[in-house]
Amino acid sequence: MNIGIDKINFYVPKYYVDMAKLAGARHVDPNKFLIGIGQTEMAVSPVNQDIVSMGANATKDIITEEDKKNIGMVIVATESAIDNAKAAAVQVHNLLGIQPFARCFEMKEACYAATPAIQIAKDYLAQRPNEKVLVIASDTARYGINSGGEPTQGAGAVAMIISHEPSILKLNDDAVAYTEDVYDFWRPTGYKYPLVAGALSKDAYIKSFQESWNEYARRQDKSLADFESLCFHVPFTKMGQKALDSIIDYADDITQKRLKSSYQDAVYYNRYVGNIYTGSLYLSLISLLETRDLKEGQTIGLFSYGSGSVGEFFSATLVDGFKNHLDIESHQSLLNNRIEVSVDDYESFFERFDNLEFNHELEQSAEDKDIFYLKEINDNIRKYHIAK
Repeated sequence: MNIGIDKINFYVPKYYVDMAKLAGARHVDPNKFLIGIGQTEMAVSPVNQDIVSMGANATKDIITEEDKKNIGMVIVATESAIDNAKAAAVQVHNLLGIQPFARCFEMKEACYAATPAIQIAKDYLAQRPNEKVLVIASDTARYGINSGGEPTQGAGAVAMIISHEPSILKLNDDAVAYTEDVYDFWRPTGYKYPLVAGALSKDAYIKSFQESWNEYARRQDKSLADFESLCFHVPFTKMGQKALDSIIDYADDITQKRLKSSYQDAVYYNRYVGNIYTGSLYLSLISLLETRDLKEGQTIGLFSYGSGSVGEFFSATLVDGFKNHLDIESHQSLLNNRIEVSVDDYESFFERFDNLEFNHELEQSAEDKDIFYLKEINDNIRKYHIAK
């Protein structure tokens, strides 16, 4: 059955901090950030952008009135939940004006959740040829100022419309998931920031990739040569590289050269955004689609990982005419027209975000035409607005 990604888009906040300047402020060698983890810029979220507004912003430019009538399910994948009961999907559904008879819910398993959301969407649509599903991955990655994880922060959302006869990618029926109970990264209820076992987290990621890839290759009788490119979950750009390097020697020289080159294209956008948790793999997918010369019919392998841990390897095939459904100019404009903030201003933004201290004048909310933002919180009820 031909089901897959019909439309895909991302949104990141309009502020960023330069990683070399952050390194200088933290008295470390800038190359530790620029080369060691492979990050050049990091998205900085203002108080008025949360998982709901970012998710709605990622969706609003790709959703049509016809889509709104046919979407039967909205799923938000996140590990930055703003409520322990009410699903962000319900709020996004309202902001976008999607027809009322739709299932809306939220999913959690660290950075992995968007992938099972897509698989659920695929299964749901198998019996519903006239419906579509909206999957949103939206997160703000926060570890604390001057913490070990600080250089792997970021913020953003990716929106995908899953449908029959998709315009971009067909999802193949070949996913293999691997689960292992590991305390490599977790955030107990009530904790503002996650707890991280850094070395264990890297090892768990690579092991999860190797286990899921090896089982996938065995079940499907595939090798690395069968893939034009591979995309990975990207908490920082060197992480996926380490996983790829762990198996690349099994490939022939031509395949090695191709996969290594395509990996750099796949993490180009991530290098300038940082970690967006559940959306990181799919931001990498967009980067690959928009920066590499791919062809219809080629197969892309995808590895999704969520600490704790669950990993999954699956594949998708590019469909005819997919390039006509990409928005390269808009995405590059979004990244290139952001505003750089100083390290001091970044710290101020960070602290105000933690304390929910709104300053719409400072954050120029009214100047963000057609952008959803969180205007205020009264009696613990969040009020969203769109600037006109």
